[in-house]
Amino acid sequence: MARVHVEGWRQTYRGLMSDDVLDAPDFVARRERFWNVALSDDPRNAGLVSAVAVVADQVVGIAMSGPTPEADRGDEGPDRWLYILYVLADQHGTGAGSALLDAVAPASVACGLWVADPNPRAQAFYRKRGFVADGTSRVDGGVRELSMVRSVL
Repeated sequence: MARVHVEGWRQTYRGLMSDDVLDAPDFVARRERFWNVALSDDPRNAGLVSAVAVVADQVVGIAMSGPTPEADRGDEGPDRWLYILYVLADQHGTGAGSALLDAVAPASVACGLWVADPNPRAQAFYRKRGFVADGTSRVDGGVRELSMVRSVL
């Protein structure tokens, strides 16, 4: 999972984020620690849902959703928030991303997310699945992001 997380960042954010961050020698180790904590029984993880896509015994995609953070909820914010969805580039178009999204944030649940901008491929993926930009943007880690939300379909 950590390997896919790091490779997903490198494939998605190269040119948008500092190469020093993306190529840091400890990047995979830090993501391993993240996933070990995220998948533990720690009470702070209540409500988190994770999924992986596997092809030929190799993890090729990862996803995680959870309760919407208060800062992103607003007056009538969505019930769930998609925190992570990465599929390795050679698996784009295979249905792995859709399956992961369905596993962690089914269409029967209102959901929100932040997506890098520019990232036309990801934005089109989410629009096709009912998400719309809500007009909110931010800069996180030097990357401009747009907020997208989906009502219950």
